[in-house]
Amino acid sequence: MKLPGHDAIARNPDEHLVTHRIKLPRQIVERPLRQVAKRLLMALAVLALTTFIVWIDRDGYHDNSDDGLDFLDAAYYSTVTLSTTGYGDIVPYSDSARLCNILLITPLRVLFLIILVGTTLEVLTERTREEWRLNRWRSNLREHTVVVGFGTKGRSAIQTVCATGLKPEQIVVVDPSAKVVDAATAEGYAGVIGDATRSDVLLRAEVQRARQIIIATQRDDTAVLVTLTARQMNRGAKIVAAVREEENAPLLRQSGADAVITSASAAGRLLGLSVLSPSAGMVMEDLIQQGSGLDLVERPVIKAEVGLGVRETDDLVVSVVRGHRVLGYDDPAVGKLQLMDRLITIVRATATSPMAPDAKSNPPRGGLRT
Repeated sequence: MKLPGHDAIARNPDEHLVTHRIKLPRQIVERPLRQVAKRLLMALAVLALTTFIVWIDRDGYHDNSDDGLDFLDAAYYSTVTLSTTGYGDIVPYSDSARLCNILLITPLRVLFLIILVGTTLEVLTERTREEWRLNRWRSNLREHTVVVGFGTKGRSAIQTVCATGLKPEQIVVVDPSAKVVDAATAEGYAGVIGDATRSDVLLRAEVQRARQIIIATQRDDTAVLVTLTARQMNRGAKIVAAVREEENAPLLRQSGADAVITSASAAGRLLGLSVLSPSAGMVMEDLIQQGSGLDLVERPVIKAEVGLGVRETDDLVVSVVRGHRVLGYDDPAVGKLQLMDRLITIVRATATSPMAPDAKSNPPRGGLRT
């Protein structure tokens, strides 16, 4: 088996030291410096308000060092009072000053302390909040799609499945690079940092409960190991893998992949077709781009089509899926359409759905294009 190139698994040797962890899409929050600046301004505003209140009622306070209370003394008293220091050199002695301390100064002192420790409280509660989000995410994650590798192939695969209606919340990206996972979470996908060939990393991605697994690694041997591990953990999931060398495709199928895409050969065939017929190359490129122009979709046979020939349907049928066989439109074995058949058709892409209208009542499992 060939081992072409370097994989994303080995992008940076230092990243192997990072323990695998889950990253959820970030919520929009203010920058830390801006938060600190806002709290500092609020604390200064409380201090200024307290100083102003003491200065207005300065005749009700007694200073042990002298008889009068100037503005500096008011600021000093406000500072030591809000910080709960309380040296006792300046004290309120009139009824109005003491009532003002009870009704105004004490609440301002509490507010001042809350502002000062707000950053610390936020740091302490952030872990609890993140843990709660993580537990809720795990409990709600069912029938999702796991994408191993967030390179060019992985991104394109996600864009295609999302074009069929799959929500970003139902996609989990697995990649060993923290920067790549950060890019995935920035786009609204959950991410797991770690080596996907390890079962504990795939467990964090909830592979055992996934409906679809897309393997888009850069090395064929890595794809084989990931496929073997994923298939062992989830017997019923649909696994689609990409390989560089066509000779490694049978090994991927033996490892448990339901479909194997040879990326290098497919690109080469499209290049050759474009040389022979640029128009045909444009049509093929349009077919593989979901949601624009013409789409190649798989849908079930509806009751009105049962008993009809392939040419008698409204859509342009390319193949018929019967059981585990894929029959061409001109295959004599197709005969009449049966209720359990599935049709691979070419339809005009619409803004609402890439599937034919008759297929909306019974959409294909997972909404994946063929």
